Amino acid sequence: MDTTQLLKGVLDVAVLAVVEDEDGYGYDVLRRLRTGGLTEVGDASVYGPLRRLYAGGALTSYVVPSDEGPHRKYYGITPAGRAQLATQTKDWEGFADTVTALLSDTRAATQPEGARS
Repeated sequence: MDTTQLLKGVLDVAVLAVVEDEDGYGYDVLRRLRTGGLTEVGDASVYGPLRRLYAGGALTSYVVPSDEGPHRKYYGITPAGRAQLATQTKDWEGFADTVTALLSDTRAATQPEGARS
């Protein structure tokens, strides 16, 4: 299954989830998403969600000087972002439960009569 479209639909909530406990800069957020199992996230694909979430008030940002290169822009979650994360988490769980039930029903309906439990 090509998960590209699925990923686009959940990238905002995934970004909020990885900055919920600890602020992060772009590449750090990307690394945490990949470490968390979203290995298909492209190198530049987190910057759009970071900008969108910041513009929407879900994230705050600040710049930290770096001795090893350019300054890094860190993002942290705001109270509005925490509320958005809670709402989207509940929405995701309900959606995932519904799809799982549909898939289970489909599998049960396609099994031979003797194989059904």
